[in-house]
Parts: sequence; C-alpha cells; structure tokens
Amino acid sequence: MMEISEHEGVRVVDFGDGPNAVDTAFLDGLNEALDRVEADEASTALVTRGSGRHYCNGFDLEFMGELGGDDLVAFLDYTATTLGRLLTFPLPTVAALNGHAFGAGAMAVLAHDLRVQNTDRGWFCLPEVDLGMTFLPFQLQLITSRLPAGALDEAVLGGRRYDAAASVAAGIAHASAGPESLVGTAVELVGPRTGKARSSLAALKRQLNAAALALLPDAG
Repeated sequence: MMEISEHEGVRVVDFGDGPNAVDTAFLDGLNEALDRVEADEASTALVTRGSGRHYCNGFDLEFMGELGGDDLVAFLDYTATTLGRLLTFPLPTVAALNGHAFGAGAMAVLAHDLRVQNTDRGWFCLPEVDLGMTFLPFQLQLITSRLPAGALDEAVLGGRRYDAAASVAAGIAHASAGPESLVGTAVELVGPRTGKARSSLAALKRQLNAAALALLPDAG
C-alpha cells in the first residue's frame, strides 16, 4: 500500500523509496491509492512522488520477461488504462519528480497535469531508442500530445536525459525545486487549479485527451 499524506488539502501519494519499477503490484498499489484519494471528498489535488533515488524507473523488464503472450498483453493493457486514469483523474494532478523517471515512469509523469522536478538529482528520460524498443499507439499518442514540440524529437529519437534545468527549459517540467521544497512547490503550483467541480474537470480532461483515450484497450 502506497503511503498518502496531506498537505494543505492536497493528497501526496508516495510510491516508495525503491526503484518503483512498473509491474502488476506497482499498478495495483497506484490504483488503490487513486481510489482512496478520489473517495476522499476533502481532497483538493493529487501529487505523486517517490522518496528515494527514483520517481519511477520504468517497466520492470525482468518481470515482463517472465510473462507469456496473453499475460504480457494484459499487463500492457493494465498499464495503459492506469495511465489513462491519471490523464482523466477528477482532481488536478502534479508529478513531483524526486528522482529518475524513465520509460513508463516518464509516461506516468506526462499523464499528470503539471510537473515539478528535483534540482539535486534525477532525469526525465524516454530511453526506448537505446533499448531497441518502440511505443504502442496509446503510449506514442500520450507522449506526442504532452511533450512540447521542440523537445519531441530530442526526447524520443535521441533518448535525452533531462535534468531539472533542462526539463524546465524544454517545457517538460513546469517548475523545479530542491528536495526539501519539492512537495511545497508542487502544492503551490497546483493551488490555482483547485476548487473546480470534479465532474467538469474530468469531462474536460477526457475531451482534451480524446485522441489518446481512443487508443486504450477498452475504448472500443
């Protein structure tokens, strides 16, 4: 179970202090945390973070290597629907990158409304080009719709690792902060977006992200 704390009405979900690699257990924990935040009527916004060197280190490739054909498809579908849930979450969302966000972790970052990155450590990176991998249609649509146009080729085709300064300069992150003020900066950043009707916010997010959502496995 991921820990949830409260900061001025904002709910902060802590992934943990490990690599936070994406496997079924990670997705289960994240969805359970999202359930809890969504059910809490006092929640005004959602911030996600890790508490160690990593925000989310991407797919657990060892775990994925143990999956058969249908099981692998089901896991990738589960990942996509979880990212889709973040995209349309009925509260404002901020990814607070305490550390590294690679691959699927970087996609999760992009699925949030806002992003703040640690100035002391951590890269935002889509390393698939260096791993000999490509993106599934939903993943690619998410990336192309959320990354600034000027950073798209460099991030996807170059696999660039962005530190906080580079992320802000490229328009990937909305702000940067030191580790001690990362959550406070995230709470301040999301403040103007709080107090909106949840139903309207979720509906508008679905409209804004319709092209990506149409590619989810359950969209048809």
